Amino acid sequence: MDRIRIQGGVPLRGKIKISGAKNAALPLMTAALLTDKPLVLENIPHLKDISTMANVLSVLGADIGLLGHAPEGYAGEVMSIHAPQIAQNEAPYELVRQMRASMLVLGPLLARNGEAKVSLPGGCAIGSRPVDLHIMGFEKMGAEVEITSGYICARVKGRLKGAEITFPKVSVGATENVMMAATLAEGTTVMHGAAQEPEIIDLALCLTAMGAKITGAGSSTITIEGVERLEGATHKVMPDRIEAGTYAVAAAITGGDVILEGLNPEYMGSFFAALEEAGVTIETMDNAVRVWADRNALRAVNVETCPYPGFPTDLQAQFMTLMAVANGSSTIVEGIFENRFMHVPELSRMGADIDIKGTTAHIHGIASLKGAEVMATDLRASVSLVLAGLMAKGETMVHRVYHLDRGYERLEEKLHMCGAQIERVRDV
Repeated sequence: MDRIRIQGGVPLRGKIKISGAKNAALPLMTAALLTDKPLVLENIPHLKDISTMANVLSVLGADIGLLGHAPEGYAGEVMSIHAPQIAQNEAPYELVRQMRASMLVLGPLLARNGEAKVSLPGGCAIGSRPVDLHIMGFEKMGAEVEITSGYICARVKGRLKGAEITFPKVSVGATENVMMAATLAEGTTVMHGAAQEPEIIDLALCLTAMGAKITGAGSSTITIEGVERLEGATHKVMPDRIEAGTYAVAAAITGGDVILEGLNPEYMGSFFAALEEAGVTIETMDNAVRVWADRNALRAVNVETCPYPGFPTDLQAQFMTLMAVANGSSTIVEGIFENRFMHVPELSRMGADIDIKGTTAHIHGIASLKGAEVMATDLRASVSLVLAGLMAKGETMVHRVYHLDRGYERLEEKLHMCGAQIERVRDV
């Protein structure tokens, strides 16, 4: 099993190209099931989760092709997905268990074929992420849904019907799943309480290019007027705001100066605001953002994770690592997932002073962390340990880095190009 070795204490300096967003690419890939024409996606990141989704789509009958790299650089591959026919309606357990986003094939399969059987999902062990909102949305649209033997089985006679759907709580996955299904439904679907994430907007832009009629994406109310069929399209995946936030913390925690290329700073609002409150300088440039900081002048900041446009839960672990070496004491409240502090014991092994009470972490900043052997537990927790290793005194060895490969493209290479002493150790 691979490990990552880091010799800390080197300020990062240079440029980092931000990859395409994993959380946008995965639902975009499943949208290809809605049409019998090819969907071409540019700026696809090379990640384990992307490969897993490609395998799921292949089993369902899609032909997957890589058409080379995007013109602007190595980071973005071009992928063609063509599903002229649906070979089977079942997404099996052995694939879906690897990644929760596999659930997103449910809506497209149901809308196009009238039937879908998808295993209950797996993914990171960061808490329960129930599928009830997905099911509620499909039932409102006329589908019969039951859970049996670990599978969600959904079917509808004829086409799905447009409906008024109110989500009792915000769910990105349910919003995406229902929105895709509604594009081929008969009539108009209105979703209230919809997720507002930029990735929702990206999906809506792609679906619109395919011929869907969608308004309101990016707000809490999305309206979809169903059409009889969708066509193929070419769409560029948005840059990864979580990756951008991670590298912004890397620059700050090492007292470095890094230019992040290719991101949309408008989508970074609440996170960049917290960084600036912590003493990090952020300068917006032409299609790029420059981030630098005096590591000794970092200040403690209190944050609470909540749905977009609030502070993102996917950047909570990274920000906590920054707060571990900031001046003063801070609190972080995890308002999305109930089990997303699994990185805390590992940070404590490196000297961090963090107390957990329920969904609140109390962080008491210290001067520096110390290198140690640590264990990754999930995707974002694993990268928080890399960030800690970048600034820690001595050597840090991060184990179980397969989590990183699910969501960070060429992490070691990007950090090494900015001066980090980091390498992957492959066990023979």
